[in-house]
Amino acid sequence: MSRTERTADQPEPTRAPGPRQGRHRGQRRSRRGAAVAGTAALLVAGAGSWLAFGPQGALTSVAASASLGRSQDGAGTARAQSGTLDSGHTSSPAADRSDRNDGTVAALPGLGSGFRARIPARTTQVLLVSGKGRDSADSTATLWSRTADGRWQPGTSWPAHNGLKGWTADHHLDDLRSPVGVYSLSDAGGLKTDPGSRLPYHRDTSFTIGGKGFEGEDLAGSFDYVVAIDYNRVAGTSPLDVRKPLGADKGGGIWVHVDHGGPTHACVSLAENDMVTLLRALDPAAHPVIVMGDQASLAT
Repeated sequence: MSRTERTADQPEPTRAPGPRQGRHRGQRRSRRGAAVAGTAALLVAGAGSWLAFGPQGALTSVAASASLGRSQDGAGTARAQSGTLDSGHTSSPAADRSDRNDGTVAALPGLGSGFRARIPARTTQVLLVSGKGRDSADSTATLWSRTADGRWQPGTSWPAHNGLKGWTADHHLDDLRSPVGVYSLSDAGGLKTDPGSRLPYHRDTSFTIGGKGFEGEDLAGSFDYVVAIDYNRVAGTSPLDVRKPLGADKGGGIWVHVDHGGPTHACVSLAENDMVTLLRALDPAAHPVIVMGDQASLAT
């Protein structure tokens, strides 16, 4: 009910004493009528009136205070329903559900607003690779899935390696740093038979590699399974495609591949079993992307 409707509920005015009534009796009736009117006014105020009609200012004040108090309670209820608390804090549906026990989170952990905004709205799979430091070759990879209500469900976290010298937002050929950014994952391949990849899988004997890594480790088998990171490459082609739209100086051929036990040139590497799991999980219909970088960069 509106304030206007409430103030319209006023008591009927008290009749004046008739001519046959004596002065004393009339005054007594007048006082009794005023008291009734005052009581009615208080009841009206109790029903939500913003006006008081009693003859005493104190009574009017009490009625107004009662009405004001009720108005504040009503506003508080409206604020609670809208998520705005009396403290000035505004809650959100995501924040209200932050204590859910289903393991989901409202936002990918460690990502700042800039990186969150770069994840396509249609993407429901994110391989999040978080480096331990800007100059570190050690990182952690987790495959996250977006739920129907827009939250994120984590998969298993895997230890990973990245470029020998860490990370950079301006990758160049042979700088030995992995590029920071958000890139689509469109194609897979490897030396070994397709283990059940849902991405297009390009098996080729050219995925052969030999020699030693930066820490003397054997590189053989590193390209048994790979997923191409769509950095400076033509998506929809074999990971072996050498075309570089940004130019040769910006590097390329950056993959997620089998870990050889040490830092990479610029790629991200996972244990072989983890690569098989990843290949079987990535779904083109989920428009998967990799979000990769050191922790400090990802937080921006």
